[in-house]
Amino acid sequence: MKKIFTGITLAEEKRSLTELRSQLFVCIAIILSLFQIWSVTWGKLNPMNQMAIHLSLILGLTFLIKRTAKSKAAVLFDYVAVLLVLAAGVYYSLHAERIAVRIPIMEPLTSEDIFFGLVFVLFSLEAARRTIGLPIVIISLIGIGYARWGHFFEGMLGHRPFTTVEVLDDLAFSLNGLWGSPISVAASFVFMFILFGAFLNKAGAGEFFFQLSTAIAGRTKGGAAKVAVLASAFFGSISGSPTANVVTTGAFTIPVSKKTGYKPTFAAAVEAAASTGGSILPPIMGSSAFLMAAVTQLPYEAIVLAAIVPGILYYVSLLAMVHFEALRLDLPRASKDSIPKISAVLKDGWHYFVPLVVLITFLLAGASASRTGFYGIMSVILISFFRKNTRMGWKRITAAMIDGAKSAIPVTTACAAAGLVIAGIMSTGLGGKLTSIVLGLTEGMLLPTLLLIMVICIILGMGMPVAAAYILTAMLAAPALIELGVPIMAAHLFIVYFSIFSAITPPVAVAAFAAAGIADANPNRVGIEAVRLGLVGFIVPFLFVFEPSLLLNGSAGEILTSVLSALLGVVMLAAGLIGWLIRKASMLERLLLIAIGFFMMYPGVISDLVGIGFIGVVVLLQWRRSRRASNVHKKQVLEKVYN
Repeated sequence: MKKIFTGITLAEEKRSLTELRSQLFVCIAIILSLFQIWSVTWGKLNPMNQMAIHLSLILGLTFLIKRTAKSKAAVLFDYVAVLLVLAAGVYYSLHAERIAVRIPIMEPLTSEDIFFGLVFVLFSLEAARRTIGLPIVIISLIGIGYARWGHFFEGMLGHRPFTTVEVLDDLAFSLNGLWGSPISVAASFVFMFILFGAFLNKAGAGEFFFQLSTAIAGRTKGGAAKVAVLASAFFGSISGSPTANVVTTGAFTIPVSKKTGYKPTFAAAVEAAASTGGSILPPIMGSSAFLMAAVTQLPYEAIVLAAIVPGILYYVSLLAMVHFEALRLDLPRASKDSIPKISAVLKDGWHYFVPLVVLITFLLAGASASRTGFYGIMSVILISFFRKNTRMGWKRITAAMIDGAKSAIPVTTACAAAGLVIAGIMSTGLGGKLTSIVLGLTEGMLLPTLLLIMVICIILGMGMPVAAAYILTAMLAAPALIELGVPIMAAHLFIVYFSIFSAITPPVAVAAFAAAGIADANPNRVGIEAVRLGLVGFIVPFLFVFEPSLLLNGSAGEILTSVLSALLGVVMLAAGLIGWLIRKASMLERLLLIAIGFFMMYPGVISDLVGIGFIGVVVLLQWRRSRRASNVHKKQVLEKVYN
């Protein structure tokens, strides 16, 4: 048995984990991955069985790898916690059918139910604290506390009294709490796509996408940062984790960008903004498309189609900013010999597109997201044999399973905590009142409501994985938007965007902080710069709420006009924010360019015409200044010649 673990233990954890702890982690991680694969393919489990086993194994992994101290008492606590959560998983599995059909609160809990229910609730909170941080625990405790003592409130916020056991019943034995939609999606297709990303990475796809990005953009001005944008877009769409994307691609792109001439803060911000945007880029969208499909019951293909234009607008804006910054700094181009040819890169790694085609094909054919993820994993293993150096033998397969299980830890613990929040909201009836509360605060006006929900999404999403952040905010915020007449597609995409972009929004900008660590830059400055670079990601959601044609909803003429004007608008906005178009822009020209960006992105023929008129003004101003500068330069040259 010991030989199995040789070479596949956690490399980055070797210094901090004992051999026993490391081997236990590896063993449970492999069991979890194999269980998940089996449960979505051949197993026909009660959903309660799958969720309980998944959560118990994830909690066990958490207490093995995320320890808080090295004292004997702390170590003993961790081992006891592992035993208790695994025992709770077994107990719930044995009683899954009874728990699934019983009526919460109406049917009394046994002493064993209470004990193991407390085990799941308390250790889920502690696991969330260790993996996500204290804020999510505080939010969860507020939700639980509201359920227990909210009856002391008067008016709309009040509800009927609940005993402590009744609150526990709702938290741990109903579909509102731990076993609600957050943990359901985490235990099914989200885990499978995290595992798919781990297999794809172990097969060498990360290196291929990096080489392809280099071949496409490496020879252009500021090519290093453009490579970062493209590579992070490719990888981020699959991984679904902005922070993991930063750590993976940023380790290569940030140092190269710095050597090219970009400032450390800018290089880190580009990586953070690009990595975060991967979760809005079709067709995978970092699992966001599948989450939306599960929550809204909208077809997967409709969601992907609607998300195409907003995703393109974001990355066009980011590439434009990188390009204008390279022009402003007058950065050199990379030598031709150092850049691989696109044809050579594709010839060597074309097969890495096969798993993506497999995913899209099965999803469009109507297969479940979980089973599609499994097919994707099988296709990765198959295509890995196309090249001798990428073949996935037992060691690479087990390493991928371990990486996948490890990456799923923060997602599942955050989803468990989100479930506890939702329980406190739904069981008390607050969920139904939230729409009235939100609309009351904004007096039913759409723009203020959008702004308020944007703030809610960013706050609840800070430090949270995309899956948990989206589900939590969708439960709270989407009904208010739909009540105001916003289409369900636009309402949920709006929430997806701001749940995702909380990863680069200070003060808890986890993706920006990870990039700052690699670049050796100030984290807060990187966060602010990342928001500036990703500004279009904060604007586009408002645009597609007011202009459905950006979601490809409308006539061909309306869609074409809206898309072209928005594309021109994001480029002009980028020029204004960087301060360069044809040449360095004056303050007046920068303000005009920013105004042009908003005019062109705002829906309407009049705003487009005004924007085009201002473009002509800025181009004329810059051309005249360039001509004057050229004449001065010629005069200086002539004076030197005659003197």
